[in-house]
Amino acid sequence: MRLMSAPQIFDRRAVRLHRDRAAGLVGRVLPVLEECAERLLDRLDDTKRVFGQALDLGGRGVVTPILRGRGIEVVSADLSARMAALNGGACVAADEEWLPFKPASFDLVVASLSLHWVNDLPGALIQIRQVLRPDGLFLASLPALGTLGELRTALTEAEAALGGVSPRVSPFPELRDLASLMGRAGFAVPVADVEDIALSYADPLALLRDLQAAGETNAVSQRDRRRPKAALFAAAASAMMGADGRCPVTLKLGTMTGWAS
Repeated sequence: MRLMSAPQIFDRRAVRLHRDRAAGLVGRVLPVLEECAERLLDRLDDTKRVFGQALDLGGRGVVTPILRGRGIEVVSADLSARMAALNGGACVAADEEWLPFKPASFDLVVASLSLHWVNDLPGALIQIRQVLRPDGLFLASLPALGTLGELRTALTEAEAALGGVSPRVSPFPELRDLASLMGRAGFAVPVADVEDIALSYADPLALLRDLQAAGETNAVSQRDRRRPKAALFAAAASAMMGADGRCPVTLKLGTMTGWAS
């Protein structure tokens, strides 16, 4: 189910192209992706439910191996066919807003850092619930409000000083919205929480390269598509540098958990 009135905040074609390019680079950011995936999948240890078939939505070659290591059969799906293929085995290029699976196909759906580029998140959550079997579990993580706050502030201030501001960092949801969205989608016992993952860079420009390697470069529909001024990123990088000579970066990892009834 897709809500046709959902605002088109993100350019989904750009998201796919970014993930296509990132499929060959994602190895550069595996430590962060693995850390986030492991924190999410640790929640499987909190239930005695045995899972047989799982859907991995956008796991970037990280989630599926962990699930298979637990003896779970996995189908991998991603907006990018190249990214979906990283997992090997059963995989499909699929839009999270138009899931091509029959109702009650899986008893577990995992979306690790993959739903924050979806325009119709309520509709996507409804579809996810529908492809779950009764008593199936949904686990998702996504960057919450405050993620990359240091980069957002530095870019905004640097661009304002150069004459004009455009959106260069994706908007992220608030924690209080996540559990509400789960409830609206029909999940039972919806839970949302957030935890901080602190990162640090000696070279602030390496952060931008890592975002590219993860397929996380700017895909906001209203972004300025002109080449940015040469001084923009240099000025932002200088502003982000701390007194210790390193650039702090915060990932606020929002987690959603819910059961299909």
